[in-house]
Amino acid sequence: MSELLVRKARKGDDDAFCRLMDLHLQSIYKIAWSYLKNEEDVADVIQETTLTCYEKIGALKQDRYFKTWIIRILINKCKDCLNRKNRMICTDIMPEIPFYEEDYEIAEWNQILEPLDEKYRTILLLYYMEGFNTREIARILEMKESTVKSRLLRGRKQTAQIYENKFREGKV
Repeated sequence: MSELLVRKARKGDDDAFCRLMDLHLQSIYKIAWSYLKNEEDVADVIQETTLTCYEKIGALKQDRYFKTWIIRILINKCKDCLNRKNRMICTDIMPEIPFYEEDYEIAEWNQILEPLDEKYRTILLLYYMEGFNTREIARILEMKESTVKSRLLRGRKQTAQIYENKFREGKV
């Protein structure tokens, strides 16, 4: 069904494009949140990603890689957002607004992945939460599959070590 929607969207069917984006919205949200951890930034990045995809869907070479393509665009937009934030100088310090997570599975995954380095966090998220295999992740992140495999292994080991330490300290 997804490939049919992609074909229609590439031919200019706006309704098909909207349905396609709706199909992938939850995945896009989870990935953007893992990078940005701020609702406004997530909303902005999702909007920018949607617009870019709409404008450039004709550049997609194979319909079956739509999800890979859109996630690659999303990750680039997230990195751009983080770079912009790092260049900004904070003049006002605002109190932190509590965030109420309704999807507890996402909250648990965010808590598990939070202490990890971004290079491990992204790969674990794409592998476990989004169901991509190592070859697809390598394509999305534009790196060798062997690098993805080693980072997946290291990310698992780091996660196990973090929680083993927390267990020993009685924090779990």
